[in-house]
Amino acid sequence: MSCSLFEFCRLQEFKTVRDFLFRNEKKDNELSWDTSDWESAWEGGDNKEEESTSDKKGEPWLQDCVVSLSPCADLLVVAREQKAAFLSAKWRTDDSGREEMTLGVSWTGTLSEVLLCIFTSCLNTFFRSSTGRPDWTCVVVGFTSGYVRFYTESGVLLLAQLLHEDPVLRLKCRTYEIPRHPGVTEQHEELSILYPAAMVTIDGFSLFQSLRACRNQVARAAAAGNDVIQPPPLAYKKWGLQEMDTIVDHSSVGIMTLCVFDQMKNASILGGFNASVKGSPPAMSQYVTVGSGPYTGFYYAIEGSSQPLLSHVAMAVASKLTSALFSAASGWLGWNKNKNEEEAPQKQKPKVEPATPLSIRFGLPDSRRHGESICLSPCNTLAGVTDDFGRVTLLDLARGIAIRMWKGYRDAQLGWLQVPEERSERDLSPSASLPRRHALFLIIYAPRRGILEVWAMQQGPRVGAFTVGKHCRLLYAGYRLMGVNSVTSQGWQLHTQQVCLLDPITGALRTVNIPFHLALRFVPETSVLFQYLFFPSLQDSLEGIEEELSRVAPTLQRYAQFTPRPSVSFAQDSPDSPLPAQAFLSQLECTEDEEVKVIRRSETEWNQLGKAGNISKHINAPLLFLFLHLGAVEESWDPQSISPWWQQVRTTCVQSHNAAAALLAALVTHRAAKASITSRSEWEAVSLELEQWVVCVRQLEDVLVLQTLLLVPPPPGATGGATVQCSIKTLLEGGTGGIADSVSKWVFRQDISPERLKEILQKRGNKEADDNVEQRDEEERHEKEKKLLLALCQRFPHSLSPDFLFAHCCWEYVVQWNKDPEEGQYLCWSVEHLKMVSSPHIQQGVCTMMWSTFIVKRFSAATFLMEKVGKAPKDRLCRRDVGMGDKAMTSFLGCCVQLLNILMEADSAVEEVSAPELSIEEAWSGAEGPASIAELALEQKGVHYPLVQHHCLLASLLHAAMTFSVKVKPFSLFDSKGKNAFFRDLTTIQLMPSGDMDPGLVSVRQEFLLRVLTGWVQAIDDPSSSTPLPSSGPRAEWWPSLCLELGSLLQVNPDILRRHLVCELYSQGLDLRAEEVMLEVEDKDVLGSQLLVLTGQRLSYSLLHSQNQTQAAMELLAMVRSQHYSLTSRLVGRLIEILPENHAQYSLALHLLEAVEVLTTED
Repeated sequence: MSCSLFEFCRLQEFKTVRDFLFRNEKKDNELSWDTSDWESAWEGGDNKEEESTSDKKGEPWLQDCVVSLSPCADLLVVAREQKAAFLSAKWRTDDSGREEMTLGVSWTGTLSEVLLCIFTSCLNTFFRSSTGRPDWTCVVVGFTSGYVRFYTESGVLLLAQLLHEDPVLRLKCRTYEIPRHPGVTEQHEELSILYPAAMVTIDGFSLFQSLRACRNQVARAAAAGNDVIQPPPLAYKKWGLQEMDTIVDHSSVGIMTLCVFDQMKNASILGGFNASVKGSPPAMSQYVTVGSGPYTGFYYAIEGSSQPLLSHVAMAVASKLTSALFSAASGWLGWNKNKNEEEAPQKQKPKVEPATPLSIRFGLPDSRRHGESICLSPCNTLAGVTDDFGRVTLLDLARGIAIRMWKGYRDAQLGWLQVPEERSERDLSPSASLPRRHALFLIIYAPRRGILEVWAMQQGPRVGAFTVGKHCRLLYAGYRLMGVNSVTSQGWQLHTQQVCLLDPITGALRTVNIPFHLALRFVPETSVLFQYLFFPSLQDSLEGIEEELSRVAPTLQRYAQFTPRPSVSFAQDSPDSPLPAQAFLSQLECTEDEEVKVIRRSETEWNQLGKAGNISKHINAPLLFLFLHLGAVEESWDPQSISPWWQQVRTTCVQSHNAAAALLAALVTHRAAKASITSRSEWEAVSLELEQWVVCVRQLEDVLVLQTLLLVPPPPGATGGATVQCSIKTLLEGGTGGIADSVSKWVFRQDISPERLKEILQKRGNKEADDNVEQRDEEERHEKEKKLLLALCQRFPHSLSPDFLFAHCCWEYVVQWNKDPEEGQYLCWSVEHLKMVSSPHIQQGVCTMMWSTFIVKRFSAATFLMEKVGKAPKDRLCRRDVGMGDKAMTSFLGCCVQLLNILMEADSAVEEVSAPELSIEEAWSGAEGPASIAELALEQKGVHYPLVQHHCLLASLLHAAMTFSVKVKPFSLFDSKGKNAFFRDLTTIQLMPSGDMDPGLVSVRQEFLLRVLTGWVQAIDDPSSSTPLPSSGPRAEWWPSLCLELGSLLQVNPDILRRHLVCELYSQGLDLRAEEVMLEVEDKDVLGSQLLVLTGQRLSYSLLHSQNQTQAAMELLAMVRSQHYSLTSRLVGRLIEILPENHAQYSLALHLLEAVEVLTTED
């Protein structure tokens, strides 16, 4: 049984609450509409509504609100600025007929001023209700003016008082708790109100009596039709908190009594050498504040030092309850008052009592750290503090020190959960009168990471983690039912939710269930083992074990950091249960010399006895201790042969998935076997049995490093399966590529890019520091991954060589892409991993296997689809025929081009480089299983280079057509020989096109390439941009060079393509790029004639479009005209340089130059 998140309630009409609280902003947004939304609504109005709805759901609107949930979870208050909404508990029947609790809107209203904080408290009368629930719930609200107002769950104002003329920062309550241990000070109820420089505490009993009296007066006033009530006086204490720069949150710990030593220590520190000490330690109220200067402050107020203040509540409140309370149309009293009623109390400003100064006793100084919140534990001994550095600090309030700190929790929200011990047979024992044990857990919600964590106190591990939304709110009340004392609390079994998580997207309220036994799991697993390993009676037989343990200790520590804690299991539930104790003891006998020996019986019982250690799951240290002293190895065993006994233990270690436990067991048994062999002869022990143990220990050390790497948790949001379980047996059965295959799956699960993997393997990393906390955490995680991977590569220099690992990573990513073709990034990274392989033989083989296994089928489907529709197909057709969307298909075709280019380069380099010799580590030479990817690649046949180039040409044409949406039938660009050669096995020799092509076919090819160049120029149409072009996509800079390369393969004159590109660039105003391409044009005369026409078009456009323009357009035209004429003048100058003087159009170019100069002068 482990931690779980349990949904116990769901909020209804939560969207109504959001619309009510953000109504004004919604109206503002509606007024600022533009016509683009109107126009686009005609095309896809339904889709747009769905998108807008989904966008609103993702908005973190709840973070801008004040939220409070009652301890009994029967009332939720959500407020923002001057608006508030109450949601009350309701029961409804679902579709299956099951009763479930929901929270529905019971009241909404607008306040007269802006509120800052809210808390809800369940109250109970002296007469217990029949349902076992609280009688009613009070809502306490703090405002910016300093007022504190009390309302019922139906929005009726009960009491209002101005306690201090500063904004109310926090409202916190402490309710009665039954002391669990004798001698613990009984804590009474109290309401504490924090202001920027003061704190007010109201006695809970006095407040409870006042609220009950106000509620009764409201009921009588409503019955009599009277709208004025006389609230009773309210007793409170007011402290002026001094010697702290800023205070943002506080906690009232309660009354504490120091021991005599602490009393004398404080007296000597505060009063000096001659300080007097009272006979009995005084009772003090402890208050802890967070903020800055110091970061955390501790205040102590001695009981009786400040007299309660009785304010004139009636004069301060002067709140008139209108009879409209009972009309269904006018809302509730005390909230929506008219203007005259609001001005009445302002004229009679109540008297504010001065605060009693209270000096800080001590604090935790940290000038750079600013506290944000503090959360007090239910036992009042610990507190969690959050700060602006993204840290969570655990404070010991009794000692006033920080005892633990977590980092990487920016904007964290805290809560506590106290779990009692389960009822068992212990309650029926004589010790049942002892108090029940309670386990304490800290709940941390990190909204930046969207994770909810459960930590055992005080130095315990993380016992639970849940992935939740990033916009949730953790609701922790920290108090229970109010109005309960030591008499009325007897036998009270009211269930309250200590911690709740509110998800604004689904409206679900969930609580955390934590079993008590998780608090007992924090016992180091190796501590018990080491106690037996280093037991005095074992020191002789285990001589030298300390050295081996120290050698593997760092690896064991890293393994323990990532190993999940084992869950509770029962032996009778296991199909392979261990040997019963009675059967085990029946195989032992005690000799006259007080030695214990094993009775050799049947082979089945002998093997079952060897399995009794149960090493595959855990190490049974006492049983292992007993084995080592039994002399369980039969005396007839020859030391030069394999012992069946030790072989049974070794087999268990080989099959174990717990590498650490198996390694520790192997180290112990290896030493025991060596001691047993050495005791029989004075010569140095050299036997086949010991060699087997040496190999086993070496393999277990390798598996431990590998398993530590595989247990590294993936980054948040990464896609990957479960952690791969490994053992010596599974690795040996996985063949020579089993280790590389496991690491490649880990690389995919960790989402490590090919470039970063190459840097790790080259032992290079990014050492630059960064001030960002999240980036520093990510760099620390990357550094751990790097160290673990390098350590593993050092242990497997052959199985994890760079080429070996990159080949397996390439195959893993293409397998994952084949499962989900929409994830085009997987195929792109597969190709990038393939580029990292240095051996052309492995590259060629992997390319061939990828093409025939995964690529060619989808590639042919894409080709036939484009041939059918004659253009770039729509998304629906792509999904139907190819199995992926149009964007994913474009990326797929680009990857096909890269893959075939890699194959051509590898085929060209195969003859120059000899094939690599693959080897495996000596300890793992017994691997039996499938061949590795590298071995399969070396077995592939060579490819036919012209056929690969032919397919690469087709892939490039398809990629260009999809990228720029060019209409084309792919097969129309090839003759009959070229069509027949497509989609054949790349290792076969096919009849390829040769000789000069038909002029009509060349014309079609030329027209296609010209349209591709036009599409590229239109995609980069931004003359004012100086940023470099990207390396991929339609704006990539390599498209013109690719078209020229394709033109040479398709027998298209490249000079025609260059001239067309120059003209298109000038047409789009990209003159500088056009001048660069112009240098490569060979036929200058034809280019000059084309540019002459383009220059005339420029001047015509400039002159004709300057007429019939608005004044604003004319002003804008005047600003750019000078620059436009200068570019045109430069273009005409280029024309005159290109055209020879005897050209028929040379004089026209001169006239154009004169005209441009005249226009420039006039402008």
